[in-house]
Amino acid sequence: MKTNIWILNHYASDMYFDHGGRHYNFAKFLRRAGYAPVIFGANSKHGKAERFFETDALWEEHVAEEIDTPFVFVRARTYTGNGKQRVLNMIDFYRNVKKAAKEYAAQHGRPDVIFASSVHPLTLVAGIQLAKQFGVKCVCEVRDLWPESIVVYSNRFTKDNPLIKLLYRGEKWIYKRADALVFTMEGAYDYITEQGWEKDIPRSKVHYINNGVDLEQFDYNKEHFHVDDPDLDDPDTFKVVYTGSIRKVNNLGLLLDAAKCVTDPRVKFLIWGDGDEREVLERRVRDEGLTNVVFKGRVEKKYIPSIVSRADANLMHGTPGPLFRFGVSPNKMFDYFAAGKPILMDFETKYNPVEQYQAGIILNSLSGEAAAQILQRMAKWPEEEYARYCQNARRAAGDFDFKKLTDKLLNIIESLPERKS
Repeated sequence: MKTNIWILNHYASDMYFDHGGRHYNFAKFLRRAGYAPVIFGANSKHGKAERFFETDALWEEHVAEEIDTPFVFVRARTYTGNGKQRVLNMIDFYRNVKKAAKEYAAQHGRPDVIFASSVHPLTLVAGIQLAKQFGVKCVCEVRDLWPESIVVYSNRFTKDNPLIKLLYRGEKWIYKRADALVFTMEGAYDYITEQGWEKDIPRSKVHYINNGVDLEQFDYNKEHFHVDDPDLDDPDTFKVVYTGSIRKVNNLGLLLDAAKCVTDPRVKFLIWGDGDEREVLERRVRDEGLTNVVFKGRVEKKYIPSIVSRADANLMHGTPGPLFRFGVSPNKMFDYFAAGKPILMDFETKYNPVEQYQAGIILNSLSGEAAAQILQRMAKWPEEEYARYCQNARRAAGDFDFKKLTDKLLNIIESLPERKS
């Protein structure tokens, strides 16, 4: 039994304060299963010129008492934006987490396995190097494809760029040297075959664990953190709920296009969230006289279960991108599953849990008119048909409950052979 599991995630530190998140939830259920997790993250706040704790120490330990798990805050420079300082912040964490891990091991004992998680690949490199030094196995978790996402979403870099070629070689190096690979994308092996790496990276090494929901916490929050809202409590409306950021990249103008096309007076759009595009959209609502759209503002995450569970349909909105062919893993999808209400997803993708569980409707046309037609049809579903979608959504949440996802992670960890001395 590999008891001491060290989790490396540059951006995990927020989870200590949010009392939630992927690795916080893994740690919670690892602890319950008798394991001893430790989470290493940076002391710098993502994209802000601030630190979580003002200290010059290389690392500082704080215990998340509610899950009885130490968080090790590792020194790294602060930064804003996506320029040189952010890159240097990544390098800081890569260097300092290795030093901090050695000091932490001297005080608290060595790990039995290291679970290193991206976003950026230097954390995975640090995990592999530390595992070798400690003589243990390393599981690498890939939550974002670097450098593929840079190539897809940047206008500056192509696959022929020397730096990008170097990053691809580094990515392959990581995949070869990790003892096991966990991807949040179900179609990750499609990516590996597209790169032509299948001879070096066997399918048996690649595992799939998507994001998920802590159903225990979700149901507790739904019961104890109620949102008083007359629109949510109105039995005479079909409530279409969106939760999330309201920024230009989210293209929420499409929701207003849909609202404009809706003729059924019962259908109402309720939008929770905030962002730099909210004022523009609210002005459009006023200028166009849209009476079926209400912006509710931002709420703490603990109130989300109360909101989405009282919707009649929850909206998964997005603009399809090339990387979606490997699968999708937005956190809100799992909250929507837990709500046990039908989902309207306005983009198509491969490896789609909404489609796999028949938990909602997927539009093949990104248009306000198409969304309006489907929503009006959903508002008229017979009770039996509506209930079936609700049941399927909650069934999906059961399969993506972090308790079950942690069991999958443990199966991977415990199946690793001992490293030869």
